Amino acid sequence: MNKDQVKGKAKEIGGKIQEEAGELVGSSKQQAKGIANQVEGKMQKKVGDAREAVEDALDDDATVRRGNRQ
Repeated sequence: MNKDQVKGKAKEIGGKIQEEAGELVGSSKQQAKGIANQVEGKMQKKVGDAREAVEDALDDDATVRRGNRQ
């Protein structure tokens, strides 16, 4: 798990809390901000997922290359 995945998930959770709080107090502005934060968090997590996939693929490739040299 990398920092983008962690920060993204945290922002997503914070956004959900903000959305719910806005609903409780009747603030559509806070609800909208919360939804926006959730979307931003999901996108950041997806960036982290992609980064991790690339890093894993590079690690696998390096392992295969080292195996072929032996």
